[in-house]
Amino acid sequence: MDSLVVDYLGELTGSFVDPKKRVFAGYLLGALAIACVVMLGAAGWNLRAGVAASRRLLFARSIWWSASARADYKMLALNQALMMALGPRLAGRMALATALFAGLHTALGGRADAGAALPAWLVVAGFTLSHFSLDDLSKYLVHRALHRWPLLWAFHKVHHSATTLTPLTVYRTHPLEAVLFTLRGTAVQATVVAVFVFFFGNAVDLFTVLGANVFLFAFNAAGANLRHSHVRIGYGRRLERVLMSPAQHQIHHSVDERHHDRNFGTVLSLWDWLGGTLCLAERGEEIRFGLAREAPKDANGLRALYLRPVAEAALVLRGGAGRAGGLARRLARTRARPPARCSLPLPRSLPAGRRHAC
Repeated sequence: MDSLVVDYLGELTGSFVDPKKRVFAGYLLGALAIACVVMLGAAGWNLRAGVAASRRLLFARSIWWSASARADYKMLALNQALMMALGPRLAGRMALATALFAGLHTALGGRADAGAALPAWLVVAGFTLSHFSLDDLSKYLVHRALHRWPLLWAFHKVHHSATTLTPLTVYRTHPLEAVLFTLRGTAVQATVVAVFVFFFGNAVDLFTVLGANVFLFAFNAAGANLRHSHVRIGYGRRLERVLMSPAQHQIHHSVDERHHDRNFGTVLSLWDWLGGTLCLAERGEEIRFGLAREAPKDANGLRALYLRPVAEAALVLRGGAGRAGGLARRLARTRARPPARCSLPLPRSLPAGRRHAC
């Protein structure tokens, strides 16, 4: 029993010391530094005003100890226990990669030897880029499906029920959605590994920083954790067509119907641009986070977070989506639409009192 507790605590805290995880302590500290600089600039580089603004926006008890944030912490703790039981059965990437490699070997009559004709650095660069971009594309496609299909939305809406955002909101995910994303990662990454090893053999490797794919390391080090925060940082209209800014992901969490079903991408907004779901961040209006009319009365209770989605999914399977508390109406709006220009306040001046609506 003691060993189980120790293993659980190790897994629970492991993400904060693992550079492959978004909430690695180094990334969190980097995001904090970026946010402080942004707030200082918004305060006209007045140190006292910048510190006061940072305290209000970055360390507010109303954000970090809100009912929504406390629900995030509960889900982190409970989901970790569930994934410890299921994870080893779901994450057999190398086993799947080996099976796919054997299938290619059988189908194509022996392993190719293209790696011998190419510089090792080019093979590594190609594998690193393919591993990152295909994984990111698959996240976009699955995320879009989570919004499009009523059965999946029943579970994904748990994440969107958050009314305050912190970096730990990333863990506000129903276990069945977590299983789906684990299977997605296993399938995509195993396929990329199998194909590259088949064609390039021992030359296959990743460009990494602290063990993390160099592209993901750059994304996380550049403040990815601010996407789940109340610090709004945009990248400008041109760059936001390629890279997903924190402000764009906050648009994705907006209750405003104009923002619904936009910005599904994780790192690259390119997929949204191509898929007609892009929304650019602009100055000029406040946004609120959450589900609005779809939110259950106790959106942060364990019953609403874990059991209600199962009940709604059962209604969908029985053809009763209309009885699932607005689920059908929500999904009726989910269609690919042309790129839109949406508004989002970016830091310009020191906020007067508590001006942020969420």
